Amino acid sequence: MVATAVTSAFFPVTSSPDSSDSKNKKLGSIKSKPSVSSGSLQVKANAQAPPKINGTVASTTPVEGSKNDDGASSPPPRTFINQLPDWSMLLAAITTIFLAAEKQWMMLDWKPRRPDMVIDPFGIGKIVQDGLVFSQNFSIRSYEIGADQTASIETLMNHLQETAINHCRSAGLLGEGFGATPEMCKKNLIWVVTRMQVVVDRYPTWGDVVQVDTWVSASGKNGMRRDWLVSNSETGEILTRATSVWVMMNKLTRRLSKIPEEVRGEIEPFFMNSDPVLAEDSQKLVKLDDGTAEHVCKGLTPKWSDLDVNQHVNNVKYIGWILESAPLPILESHELSALTLEYRRECGRDSVLQSLTTVSDSNTENAVNVGEFNCQHLLRLDDGAEIVRGRTRWRPKHAKSSANMDQITAKRA
Repeated sequence: MVATAVTSAFFPVTSSPDSSDSKNKKLGSIKSKPSVSSGSLQVKANAQAPPKINGTVASTTPVEGSKNDDGASSPPPRTFINQLPDWSMLLAAITTIFLAAEKQWMMLDWKPRRPDMVIDPFGIGKIVQDGLVFSQNFSIRSYEIGADQTASIETLMNHLQETAINHCRSAGLLGEGFGATPEMCKKNLIWVVTRMQVVVDRYPTWGDVVQVDTWVSASGKNGMRRDWLVSNSETGEILTRATSVWVMMNKLTRRLSKIPEEVRGEIEPFFMNSDPVLAEDSQKLVKLDDGTAEHVCKGLTPKWSDLDVNQHVNNVKYIGWILESAPLPILESHELSALTLEYRRECGRDSVLQSLTTVSDSNTENAVNVGEFNCQHLLRLDDGAEIVRGRTRWRPKHAKSSANMDQITAKRA
């Protein structure tokens, strides 16, 4: 039954010979008379019926159409050839079905493999560990590496910042502001970082894929701590550890604010009860001045591209300004292994800054034995107002470590 219905949709059903014979008997014998119309040929009907092939009437001569007694044109007879379906439409329908099936299969493959994992179909990242940790992968691009053929510290810091924002978005806490929750947007509040600690065990290189895991915890009564763990996505090797402290600022008055209860109710369910990935650097950051600074770089001004959506300079830009005054011999022979920053004030697009650096002598013995250096930094405005205090630790580059050790051994001999 179904096959017959489907077949009849594409092929015409011819009438049986018996029904046609009976119809002819009722109507009687019909003879066609020759008719002549101006300049037209006489058309005679064949007295002999056309032969039948497999039950289908076959035409012995191509017939495009005929005229009845009134002279009106009649359509050509229904034959097997001119009743074939439009195969292009059929092919398009089959293609559409296959594409829909493929899309459905891909959507099924996107489902999480573990019940505690939420997959983002846009590839931003995933939330794991009961929804408290956000994980995202980054591929190190060619334009993100420096002269050492490794990713720069600014690249790593941008990855940390990106995962923090995506964590808020995946958790449904991203309002209209940059990393602000909906209640924070209502109260004109934003997050600002006050302290940042980073330790780099190894820098990734071009083509490496790193996995960045981040989570938040409470820091005192009015602060929030955010930690990061950067690892090689294939081997699991830990590359970078970072921790930071954030507080709230009123976007209009530019003053620090306590965490409102409405905002606390939004963010506390995502707090993880864990220790920071880095122990707090208890060593005090000294304030440099013109008398204690060994290297000074003046005339630093932010560009329009250095501003974020909150109309102040991105905190990653401060790191680049600090390194502007770092001694060139250290930059050539050493790499940054750790940094501690204290953000004291923001600066706008009209600010003019100075970068001050001095090489610390508190680790002279260690520098002789291992080849490491410590540097103190200060970023300030022209009027002397402090923007960022910092301390960095530098280790010899891998390519030159053996040469430095050979020189030390030769001197001792």
